Amino acid sequence: MSEEVVLVPGLWMPAAVMALIAARLRRAGFATHSFAYSGRHPLEASVERLARLVHERRFHFVGHSLGGVLTFDMLERHPEITSGRVVLLGAPVAGCFAGRRLGSGALGRWMLGACAPRWEKRHARWQRPEALGVIAGTLPLGLGRALGALPGENDGVVCAEETIVEGMADRALVRQGHSMLAVSGRVAALVERFLRAGRFA
Repeated sequence: MSEEVVLVPGLWMPAAVMALIAARLRRAGFATHSFAYSGRHPLEASVERLARLVHERRFHFVGHSLGGVLTFDMLERHPEITSGRVVLLGAPVAGCFAGRRLGSGALGRWMLGACAPRWEKRHARWQRPEALGVIAGTLPLGLGRALGALPGENDGVVCAEETIVEGMADRALVRQGHSMLAVSGRVAALVERFLRAGRFA
């Protein structure tokens, strides 16, 4: 029986945006499933809905941007759920400077929907036994720069330091913008490698 992977896209992105990663994983023998959610709904509700969907079987997880945060929060909140390996792509699990700045205005708060509180700065720590891999982009090309420069290395939306998780098994920096992380062939290859071996190299 094929190992199964749940793919969770970023905010405002349809599940189809992760089709390239899904196709590569299927060619490698994985069965893939997409989890769709709305950023207009409370993040906690999406976390619990994902938990209900995966609680009976073992899945690997790949989450991009807010989808990675959602995945991280679900597994942190539900230690009873059996998981495979987990890969986060440009996921600001430690908070998001661009999100906080965008949320300072009325239009930004509307765009961020119910997920705005999750962008406050925090310490991210992985306390589960499964291997967690983190991929961060370093090409500053994304909507977050429309409001001004971002500090340090960033992908145009998320700062690389915001993706750091204490206890992660491995981390890879790639020269990609935020949205491109979900459609990059190199990123797809790194994801496949990590799901197989628990390391990017």
